[in-house]
Amino acid sequence: MLKTLYIVRHCQAVGQEPNAPLTSEGNFQAIALADLLFGFGIERVISSPFMRAYQSIAPLAERLGLSIEIDNRLTERVLCATPLADWRERLAESFTNLDLCLDGGESSRGAMARGIAVINEVLQQKTSTIAIVTHGNLMALILKHFDDRIGYAEWQKLSNPDVYRVQSLNGETQVEPMICP
Repeated sequence: MLKTLYIVRHCQAVGQEPNAPLTSEGNFQAIALADLLFGFGIERVISSPFMRAYQSIAPLAERLGLSIEIDNRLTERVLCATPLADWRERLAESFTNLDLCLDGGESSRGAMARGIAVINEVLQQKTSTIAIVTHGNLMALILKHFDDRIGYAEWQKLSNPDVYRVQSLNGETQVEPMICP
C-alpha cells in the first residue's frame, strides 16, 4: 500500500522555546500551508508539542475536521545544553559524525532514531496520508535517514515553513521537496 507522509517544518515563530508562538507572518504562513496541503487527502495530523508546530498545522487540521495528535518524539533536537559561539560548526559536524554528543545534548543518531520511530509506527498503520509537523534539525535528520546525501547544507536551505513529501511503497521510499508558501 502506498503511504504518503508530508513532513512539515513549522512556520515562522518568535523564538525557540517550547511555548514560542508564531509571529504574525507565521500565522499567515500557517493559512497558506493549509491551502497547500488541503487537497492531498491527509487523514491524520501528528505534531511536536511545541506551540509553533501545533499552531502551524492547526488551520489545516481545522479545515479537515481532524484532531492534532501530539507526539513528544517530534520535539526539536537539543545540540547542547548551553549556548555555543560555534554552534553552526558543531551542528555541521553532527551531520557527518552522527554519534557526536555535546554536553547535555542529543546525538544526531539518537534524534534520528526517535523521529524515525514515529515514521515507522505511522507506516505500519492503516492510514495512507499523514502530515507530521516537527522542527528544522529533526526534519533534516529524518530526511537524512531516507537519503544519506542530506546534511548540513540541506538543513541551511530549509525555510519556515517547509514541506517534504515522503512516499513509501513496498519498502521503497522517495523523498521530494514541495514548493512552500
